[in-house]
Amino acid sequence: MFNRSDFISDSDWNRFIDFSKDLETPNIVINLHQIKQNYIKLRDSFPYAQIYYAVKANPGDPVITLLRDLGSNFDIASRYELDKVLSLDIHPDRLSYGNTIKKARDIKYFYDKGVRMFATDSKEDLKNIAENAPKSRVYVRMLLDTTETADWPLSRKFGCHPDMAYDLLVMARDLGLTPYGISFHPGSQQRDIGAWNDAIAKARYLYSSLEEEEGIRLTMINMGGGFPAHYINPTNELETYASEITRYLQDDFGEESPLIVLEPGRSLVGDCGILTSEVVMVSRKNNTALQRWVYQDAGKFNGLIETLDESIKYPIITSKDEPGVKEGEVILAGPTCDSADIMYEDFKYKLPINLKAGDKLFWLTTGAYTSTYASVAFNGFPPLKTYYM
Repeated sequence: MFNRSDFISDSDWNRFIDFSKDLETPNIVINLHQIKQNYIKLRDSFPYAQIYYAVKANPGDPVITLLRDLGSNFDIASRYELDKVLSLDIHPDRLSYGNTIKKARDIKYFYDKGVRMFATDSKEDLKNIAENAPKSRVYVRMLLDTTETADWPLSRKFGCHPDMAYDLLVMARDLGLTPYGISFHPGSQQRDIGAWNDAIAKARYLYSSLEEEEGIRLTMINMGGGFPAHYINPTNELETYASEITRYLQDDFGEESPLIVLEPGRSLVGDCGILTSEVVMVSRKNNTALQRWVYQDAGKFNGLIETLDESIKYPIITSKDEPGVKEGEVILAGPTCDSADIMYEDFKYKLPINLKAGDKLFWLTTGAYTSTYASVAFNGFPPLKTYYM
């Protein structure tokens, strides 16, 4: 169904096959060399930006240490991620507490560990920051109405209206904090580059209004993530995103552009993973059914949760793929005793007719938000094993 070479080079594929041939399924293999290349490409595409890797995308120690050595900073979502990153000899000056939903005692924990940059989007959280992390830098996350064009939207739960963002930054100053900047996230796997244009324009408005009316001069815009990995739906290349976003910044800020922060996750590590599963059973629901059900040993609860609502559509190839092989439509499901454990039913994948139990499925572009989304032991199945190549 898919041309493998559109997603992975022959040399990387052959290395992967040799590396993984004896690994028990399900498993995921992460290509560290590809992560390095992706980081360098992002850094070179946005030479004026600071990169804060979103640790939640793939928190593997080899991933974090690689990015540490390349000069990356890190976006942290919890005290558990914080402990992990600090244990890998990363200075707290390189960290941002980017989660707007946090306990007061966790704010204090971060502050006591040396972190001085915090995201917020509510008065209650801002008060907690002022009390537990005095004089810290804060940036306020705006709520965007353009994230529905993303494959994995991040609307509603995070951020606040620009009018409230204005009030929060004034409140931050009055509470003795440093109003540092504005943040936004256009949505994960955002294929509409215009979403950044709208967000940057809103940030420009807040910058100007706060300086003119309150004497508050912000110095940073955190543009979040959103840059895509290569799934089934086509996207522009990173160079196109960089060119357009740079133009948006120049149009709105000219030569007075603030510090730009990027928080990539999916775009750095998504293309760098291959999840291998084994076919458990192939069946039909009646004697004349046109579609086969393909059950395999990885599902929504052990790595493939982003197939929820069929939002992320991974490229899938099989161990039976060969030129001229006959294919037919399938429904893809996981191994658990839960009727929700169906990855694709409406979107029709076509897999070889001769697919049978014991054959392998290779889920490409699964380096982000897979192993860490996996349940601890639903139905007794262990977490997805991760290997680093």
